[in-house]
Amino acid sequence: MDCAQKMFDEIPIPDVVQWDVLINGYARCNLENEALRVFQYMFVRRVEPDNFCVTTALMVCAQSGALWQGKWIHEYIKKKSLGFDVFIGTALVDMYAKCGCINMAVEVFEGMPKRNAFSWAAMIRGFAIHGYAKEAINFLERMQVEDRLRPDGVVLLGVLMACTHGGLIEEGRFLLENMEARYGVVARHEHYSCVVDLLCRAGKWDEAITLINKMPMKPLPSVWGAVLSSCRTHKNVELAELAVNELLQLANGDRAEEEAAYVQLSNVYSSVEKDEYACKIRRRFGELGMKKPPGCSMIEVDGMANEFVSGDVSHKNLAQIQEILETIPLF
Repeated sequence: MDCAQKMFDEIPIPDVVQWDVLINGYARCNLENEALRVFQYMFVRRVEPDNFCVTTALMVCAQSGALWQGKWIHEYIKKKSLGFDVFIGTALVDMYAKCGCINMAVEVFEGMPKRNAFSWAAMIRGFAIHGYAKEAINFLERMQVEDRLRPDGVVLLGVLMACTHGGLIEEGRFLLENMEARYGVVARHEHYSCVVDLLCRAGKWDEAITLINKMPMKPLPSVWGAVLSSCRTHKNVELAELAVNELLQLANGDRAEEEAAYVQLSNVYSSVEKDEYACKIRRRFGELGMKKPPGCSMIEVDGMANEFVSGDVSHKNLAQIQEILETIPLF
């Protein structure tokens, strides 16, 4: 992106399309703060964003959880009377849902003059994120009745995700089994993976393994990863070891995949107080030169997304943060 920024800076008077391309570039490189900085600088240069540019900025806000800036853009849209087309509306729904404001997402969605399959998919995915499974199923029916739209694989995946987060086992299983007959959509790997996750979260491992064995395609790491994740919650060591073996075979030498599998297995051993096994895993980590992937979190403060990585001491406000932390009781 350094070269792209340098080239952009050499343009005497960049137009709105070139600004949009630069913002999009930063977003694709997961540099959301830089993308929003460029969007804000447009106004300093007295360049007004068009619908495409606004949609891109909202996408960046959704990626980074920048709710304050997303709300500001929403107000800008209303103030400038930008055409509230299906793309801006869908981007607003997605932004509010991913930033934790599901009620605002619904309000925007219901106020959209026109909706397409992507709009319905964004709203259903939003319900899935928040665990509103029944609402997701209701919207699946509504999109067919109100807008005469047939759900595609993306929409149905959103409904399955909602069933997973909402614990609706029968509904999720029924949808997977009847996708092709009812909607003409052939279940793909991600649909099977979602239902495997649903069954594992409910502790129905026999059904999950049966479903994995019946999959018409080779299971990818996401399937066995779902199995492994549930083992810590339900303290199932035997199944965790099976899942890790499968993951290591699928990793095919991918160090990151192997590290993630070993970390989760170590956590499972610790959860059942098999500390000697957990220590053995950690020693193996050292022998193979592996490192546990650091934890990461992000929070928005005064409209700016701040990322924190475990062990990182480079944050510019580190001293102030530590002072505040020392005043917080840990009991």
